Amino acid sequence: MKKISIYTLLIAMFSLASCGLFEIDNYDAPAETLQGEVVDIATGEPVFTDQGSEGIRVRLTELSWGDNVTPNPDLFCMPDGTFQNTKLFKGTYNVRIDGPFIPLIREDDRGVPLADETQTVDISGVTKVKFEVQPFLKVEWVEEPEVINGKVRAKVRVTRGVSPADFQDKIQPMGGYSSSFLNVTDVQLFVSYSSSVGYRARDTRWSNQVEYSGSAFNSQLGQTVTIESNGTIPSGRAVFIRAAARINYDTPRGSGTRRWNYNEPLQVLIP
Repeated sequence: MKKISIYTLLIAMFSLASCGLFEIDNYDAPAETLQGEVVDIATGEPVFTDQGSEGIRVRLTELSWGDNVTPNPDLFCMPDGTFQNTKLFKGTYNVRIDGPFIPLIREDDRGVPLADETQTVDISGVTKVKFEVQPFLKVEWVEEPEVINGKVRAKVRVTRGVSPADFQDKIQPMGGYSSSFLNVTDVQLFVSYSSSVGYRARDTRWSNQVEYSGSAFNSQLGQTVTIESNGTIPSGRAVFIRAAARINYDTPRGSGTRRWNYNEPLQVLIP
């Protein structure tokens, strides 16, 4: 009886194997690479961003299997406005980015398409894409920061990267337009030990923000704005700083995420 049971078990296992249960997955692991950069269409300069969900979001949708497909997991640009994904399958992809710039996809309040500036690319080997966008703001260092009694004092200049007229021309047809969208709501000075300094990599003991109500900041556009870090940074340390500003407009539309435009990070030695 025991022999019969063993034979029966072996036959069942071979039957299952013949049905493909134990077949080896012959698909190659995803190994294609997409490299991208986001630049200001007017200047060709990088659009600096945060390295996190408040930064430039990159969404890939593989179209090789048809139209009704779900996007790949989102990724986010690095602080210098570049992005990379090295684990993709070969195929045709739609590449969409959302950030502190005029939206690439614009629809009216009925969902009728107005513009689609995303890119569709065939990814094989190393594939590169470049997005030229209209950033909401441009944030620049005016001069080298000072360190006074353990505090960093920085001077920055904030200007518009897109004119109010052009902004209205692109955004108003989407419906629900308000002139308050253009208001600069805050200027930030982020401080961190990390070179990836930003909202996601900031030390809250020393970072500082100045908030503005309504259109109060308009008179300071193009002017020198001085902002100082909080607390006292220990002497003998090196920190990184970045400034950022944002307007009262969320991207993607309706997401509630108002994204900052940044300048490049600086390293500061605390004597």
